[in-house]
Amino acid sequence: MCTQWRTPVFYSPMASVSASVSDEQTESAASQKREERLRKFRELHILNEARNLNHKEVVEEDKRLKLPTNWEAKKARLEWELMTDEKKKECAAKGEDYDRVKLLEIGAEDAERWERKKKKKNPDPGFSGYAEAQLRQYQRLTKQIKPDMDGYERQREQCGEDFHPTSNSLIHGTHVPSKEGIDRMVEDVEKQIEKRAKYSRRRAYNDDADIDYINERNAKFNKKAERFYGKYTAEIKQNLERGTAV
Repeated sequence: MCTQWRTPVFYSPMASVSASVSDEQTESAASQKREERLRKFRELHILNEARNLNHKEVVEEDKRLKLPTNWEAKKARLEWELMTDEKKKECAAKGEDYDRVKLLEIGAEDAERWERKKKKKNPDPGFSGYAEAQLRQYQRLTKQIKPDMDGYERQREQCGEDFHPTSNSLIHGTHVPSKEGIDRMVEDVEKQIEKRAKYSRRRAYNDDADIDYINERNAKFNKKAERFYGKYTAEIKQNLERGTAV
């Protein structure tokens, strides 16, 4: 029986440490690459999302540019009208008065603001000229007009094709007003005459104006002088107020 000698194998602790270090370096390098790829992927995702948002904004802007200039106001007006119609239907179903319900929902500040707006819409500054007075009279009369649809239909049947005249129509001077229309005109003229008899011209009073008079007669005289000579004496008046008059 022969004995075989085996060469002993020695394991070095340094070799195992170096192997573990190399494995850690490999794993760290792989994790760094993975993080770099994820970062690039996130950047690409953000860029793609920003590109899509920009495209949507461009499309919306193009749509807005193609719409009329007052589209937003029209849209808001239509939405308000739809809401008003729905509210009226609800009030009618409940048997309530829509105007009363609407007034109950209006706040005090809104009511005051609307009242001020209504006053500014057609203010009465007093007599400033015959053209302005005639315009105000025309606006007042047109607001009082109530269309007579029955009379309109009767006149349309009587005139026939001449109701909508053309260049070949000869209907000038053929219209005869009704007795009711004449009575309304006479009544309105009488009201105007009665109102003019009681009317005295109102002058706007400015609380912030300088007081340069001692009584009412002197105030009227100063206004007449300012009306005729104000543009010539404006510089002298300013110098006197500043105390730099020569």
